[in-house]
Amino acid sequence: MRAVPWRHDLPASLVVFLVALPLCVGVAVASGVPAELGLVTGIVGGLVVGLLPGSTLQVSGPAAGLTVLVADAVQRFGAGALGLLVLGTGLLQLAMGALRLGRWFRAISTSVVHGMLAGIGLTLLTGQLYALADRRAPATGPDKLARLPALLRDTLTGAAHPSAVLLGIGTLAVLIGWKHLPQRLATAVPAPLAAVGLAAAVTAAADLPVARVRVAGLLDVVHLPEPDSLGALAGTAGLGTVVAFTLIASAETLFSAAAVDRMHHGPRTDYDRELTAQGLGNTVCGLLGALPMTAVIVRSAANVQAGARSRASRFLHGLWLLLFTALLPGALGLVPLCALAAVLVHAGAKLVPVRRIVALCREHRSEAAVLVVTAVAIIATDLFEGVLIGIGLAVVTSAWQTSTLQIAVEEVVLTTGQPLHRVRLSGNATFLRLPRLLDTLERLPADRPVELDWSGLRHLDHACTVALTSWAAQHRARSTAPLAVEPPLPTIA
Repeated sequence: MRAVPWRHDLPASLVVFLVALPLCVGVAVASGVPAELGLVTGIVGGLVVGLLPGSTLQVSGPAAGLTVLVADAVQRFGAGALGLLVLGTGLLQLAMGALRLGRWFRAISTSVVHGMLAGIGLTLLTGQLYALADRRAPATGPDKLARLPALLRDTLTGAAHPSAVLLGIGTLAVLIGWKHLPQRLATAVPAPLAAVGLAAAVTAAADLPVARVRVAGLLDVVHLPEPDSLGALAGTAGLGTVVAFTLIASAETLFSAAAVDRMHHGPRTDYDRELTAQGLGNTVCGLLGALPMTAVIVRSAANVQAGARSRASRFLHGLWLLLFTALLPGALGLVPLCALAAVLVHAGAKLVPVRRIVALCREHRSEAAVLVVTAVAIIATDLFEGVLIGIGLAVVTSAWQTSTLQIAVEEVVLTTGQPLHRVRLSGNATFLRLPRLLDTLERLPADRPVELDWSGLRHLDHACTVALTSWAAQHRARSTAPLAVEPPLPTIA
């Protein structure tokens, strides 16, 4: 058996643990569930998924990308139904992995994915700004944006909780400025851990009157799915939530895998096995009533950059999370909620691909439009509907770009001296080009012969075939001049 390179994986696992700890807690609190449930998902991501084949260095746990959807599900169905929804997600992922559908997620437009992350990031950022000021966030994305001026006014006038605001701003300053410290210090301690640790120390030393994380033991928050919650899956809303969990968690996992594979030269990801591993992890999380999991690019990148060589680092990071939660649960009670909100504001801002949007606007405006529309749709509606809108727009944009139809109208004089209009069609004739095609044909004079040559078409869809047949019949009915068609149109009954 191949020896585990402990010299590399042990220190890497400690780095990933330190990065994952504040994020697990922050995602859980932002989702409206006990902080320990985020740690449970991180533990399962390490101890269960960390040992399974698929991706070697990718790290799984609760993700900021699902926070908005989880919070909505908890508000709509109740915290007791969350385990059942996550269980359904895991079983669906297992079925997709067995059917070898993992690789098909690579066919999703990258603009839709980046738009999804941007929409999630903006929703997360705007929502957590309220938590940073110790305020309750409005329920919908448009309301969150609309009430930001009032939040800013209250912050500047001192009407908002001043201690929470100052502590949150200080936490943000540490997160942003940490990378500018000497490299040895910046790399030794992850920025989220340093920021949250300093905020907790200041809160304890000054005895600041700010809300803190509520602490309970793991056994107090872990529970099997409640039978009374089966009604959550009975309607379209519950099933839609499961499908949304599945699609977004799977897409984020597999796109993260592609990104992680570009960071190292080790074994490549088996997408179907990785999807199966995620399905098993979410099934366990569902049985424990915890948060859904995905592979998380922040932890995965930290794992690669720390020098991990095998799956051992993933497993060990889950073990450190378990030991910390079991032995030092009281430490979580020192963490102020505004500091966790600052961590998530910072994480949400990083999800918005500003540089990519600028580059797309310069080179591929249609792709930039897909990205922006997807993000705006997520903010205006919800995550599932926004992604569907983005995918639909990406399909239409792609169809429009590939549906290139050239229409050439020539006026030819016959040997008899009579003028003839020759219409040559080439390229791809689809329903998207029907308005222009029919406008051109209907402008042809009825008293002159017409020759329609469509032999140069590479593709002719059913809508165009029916439209051309109908136009030919109408032209023959109202014109005394002959109409020649090459190839011949179908006979009209």
